[in-house]
Amino acid sequence: MERIFIKENKPMDDLNDLVWFMILGTVLGARLGHCLFYNPEYYLSNPLEILKVWKGGLASHGAAIGILTSIYFYSKKKKNQSFLWVMDRVVITVALAAFFIRMGNLFNSEIIGYPTDLPWGFIFTSVDNIPRHPAQLYEALFYLLSFAIIYYQYKKHDGKFKDGYLFGIFLILIFGFRIFVEFFKENQTYFEEGMILNMGQILSFPLVIAGIYFLYNSKKGSKIDN
Repeated sequence: MERIFIKENKPMDDLNDLVWFMILGTVLGARLGHCLFYNPEYYLSNPLEILKVWKGGLASHGAAIGILTSIYFYSKKKKNQSFLWVMDRVVITVALAAFFIRMGNLFNSEIIGYPTDLPWGFIFTSVDNIPRHPAQLYEALFYLLSFAIIYYQYKKHDGKFKDGYLFGIFLILIFGFRIFVEFFKENQTYFEEGMILNMGQILSFPLVIAGIYFLYNSKKGSKIDN
């Protein structure tokens, strides 16, 4: 983002502000998303447990909502940086961050996959001794590829494209793959048992649709106001 701000002659003070908006939006959104999407009955009955982040529990869809909200408020403070202008550039870094997050999940034996007899199955010894799909690695590698695609598009167009173009590509790639990869993962919460689609997939569909909308409008050449 520093390179982008320098290239596009934006003040470094604005980038410092953006970092703080992003941190707050990501952490608060991810925590509240986990509590409200995956175990709402427990956390609504025990609201103080929401504050106990050391017990774990963060949700990427909640982080997405938190980031969108924080950048909306950030863009309102900056006259020359519309919501979609910021999103088109932030998603480059978010895609790369998603790679590191999933690698962290892999190292921590979190979000494990279903058992498999494929030769690349991982054994997560802190869980059991069954070879499983390394679903975290599947996601990590795809997110790294998504980062390369989105950044290439930014460089290809030299930062000059219709608002919503990169944002649309990001939503389609990241959450489209999320719908697919969930078929290889163990369920994250009890109420997902017996469901055709789990919560991660259900929450991903609206974001993919939004991505198609933004990409279509950017290709059509229409201006989407913030």
